[in-house]
Amino acid sequence: MRRSSSLPLCLSLALAAAMTFGVAAPVLAAGGDSGHGPGPGPAAADLDRAALREAITVRPEDGTAGVLAEVHRGGEAWRGTSGDVVTGKRLSRDAHFRIGSISKPMEAVILLQLSAEGRVDLDRSVQDYLPGLLPENLFKEPVGVRQLLDHTSGLPQEFEGAPASSSPDADIERRLDYVTFDEVIRQTLRPEGRQAPGPHFSPGTRQEYNSFGYRVAGKLIEEITGRSFQHEVTARILEPLKMRETRATVPGRSTPVPRPYLPGYQPGSDGELVDVNVQGGLPASMTSTTGDLDRFIRGMFDGRLLRPAQAAELFAIPTGPDGKPLPYADTSNCNTGPAKGTACFSVGLMYTPLPDGSILWGKTGSDMGYRSGVFATRDLNLRAVYATGTSLPSGNGGPAVAQRLVGALFAR
Repeated sequence: MRRSSSLPLCLSLALAAAMTFGVAAPVLAAGGDSGHGPGPGPAAADLDRAALREAITVRPEDGTAGVLAEVHRGGEAWRGTSGDVVTGKRLSRDAHFRIGSISKPMEAVILLQLSAEGRVDLDRSVQDYLPGLLPENLFKEPVGVRQLLDHTSGLPQEFEGAPASSSPDADIERRLDYVTFDEVIRQTLRPEGRQAPGPHFSPGTRQEYNSFGYRVAGKLIEEITGRSFQHEVTARILEPLKMRETRATVPGRSTPVPRPYLPGYQPGSDGELVDVNVQGGLPASMTSTTGDLDRFIRGMFDGRLLRPAQAAELFAIPTGPDGKPLPYADTSNCNTGPAKGTACFSVGLMYTPLPDGSILWGKTGSDMGYRSGVFATRDLNLRAVYATGTSLPSGNGGPAVAQRLVGALFAR
């Protein structure tokens, strides 16, 4: 079973920021509209609502069926939707969608909380906490818990070496499968009928975006707490932040996206579009809304979820012995701006530097039929959330919409 990566979306936002800021943008002032923290500082440029509406207008080349977006700057907010171009129906601004890898920051927050509680040492190894999980004949060096979270573990990609899908119809059918953390780990590290993959590099020497490390992290959460990921994310994040429209997958079941929802489509072998909102997924598969994801990034940055020492991990790029950011393993990511070719992921997040000196932190997500992203400046003055329901397997709509939103936010 294969899951799609959110790498293209991460890259697209970085590219969009780099392309858009040919002219320096105004420096963002501290503050926010949430009531959690200081009020707005000096006024930034007003949101261009017409440009934002144009940015989420679906275009034929997008491969997108519909778009949701929410933007906050200082005390000003804007929310918008396109229609569903497949059915012609309107979309609710409160529509739910699948968030894909945006659950990774939630996993990171849980482990950072467990670290603050003294139940996890981020510098101890996976082999200490989960003995026997990594085959000793292949993984001879210790892999630290922090290295799982900042993509420096060197572990193989999930399902590495598995045969490609046989057909679009098979993909659509397999979306209903529910796969546990244990099953992903077994199928990756101890596959049947093919050679088991080894490490890509020595832990802590490079960075490479790696979803499999977060499957191991999810297993670690469940092992240490003795409870399911669904229980932990609900008790530790969703309930404290009143994220009432966000849900983790019910273990062992395929579930629909709650109504109202943003439809995501996948074409079958005959070209007919199938609404794929019902999926099984993984324990960390989740559904949410733009409003709830805005609550999450605020709570993650403003101290409600993490103590200062743990919150600092969100904004720390891994470095080598020389104090410089680690090199990125290839050219698939972290390949724009003055730090091109070096690490751009922290614990749970990625960063996008802007030429005016401000930095966006956040995460993108990808599930079958869905692409999404949530980003903010560290002071929370600027925040943006978007989601697209796709209508093509390539899912190009997410990057295209992200680029247009960045352009609408900062173009003069």
